[in-house]
Amino acid sequence: MPDTVSYRQIHGSCHCGNIRITFDWPESGPTIPVRACGCALCTKHRAVWTSHPDGRFHLRIADDSRVTRYRFGTKTADFHICSTCGVVPIATCIIEGARYAVVNVNTFDGVDRSQLVETPRDFEGETTENRLARRRRSWTPEIQGAQGLR
Repeated sequence: MPDTVSYRQIHGSCHCGNIRITFDWPESGPTIPVRACGCALCTKHRAVWTSHPDGRFHLRIADDSRVTRYRFGTKTADFHICSTCGVVPIATCIIEGARYAVVNVNTFDGVDRSQLVETPRDFEGETTENRLARRRRSWTPEIQGAQGLR
């Protein structure tokens, strides 16, 4: 009999609710590992990220005209910034036709902060090829067949 994976569904959003995320986190323990990226963008936005390669995400945008997609550095990821409230709840990347994401845990609703185990990370000097390979291995893939995605 195959193993069944149990998921914890986590909801998050920007402050005004224009960008909403549903994140299916595989139930693998009481804590969620999070990465505090040391780049200037993440530091200035106080973004702290998590992902799980066995999880899934669904992104809903109410008004796409109020979302800025910002790319910098290797220009391989879109940081979705709400133009109304300024919050960055998610960054996405397309790899071989599939979309992957990291989610800003500071945008989670109803998650006890004591469950988040933070580790500082530095990705400076990583080649584009290595960066995309790491994302494919560790970022969360999009729910297949999800509707209303941008």
